[in-house]
Amino acid sequence: MGSRRISRECAMQILYAVDVCKLTKAEAEKSFWQTKDYEKGIVAFAQELIDGTIANLNEINELLKQTAENWDIDRMASVDRAILRLASYELLYALSTPPNAVINEAIELAKDFSTDESGKFVNGILDKIKAKRKIK
Repeated sequence: MGSRRISRECAMQILYAVDVCKLTKAEAEKSFWQTKDYEKGIVAFAQELIDGTIANLNEINELLKQTAENWDIDRMASVDRAILRLASYELLYALSTPPNAVINEAIELAKDFSTDESGKFVNGILDKIKAKRKIK
């Protein structure tokens, strides 16, 4: 597994803890990182993803509400919500990563951490969000 994939996995788990456990970002990060021993590059990219997602969370949530037709964001599976927030941040704000790579990584996270149908659900929403990506 590549280092960026590991970073995304870590970021998703921390975002999940912030959302579901109602931890602060600092509490979630401390709890997660103290039990792990990752190289600095993995932690740095994960931190960039976490910070960016949280900094833009209101805009991301609004976009998810608009994009996920017939789905209330609070009724989505918590893991799917964390994955969608993370990938939406990367699609819209971290423009150095090709959009198809972001979507493929999100689909794989959904398959690994959520339900059998989550990959299709995540793909459908992110494909719509990809169209809103700003060109550098």
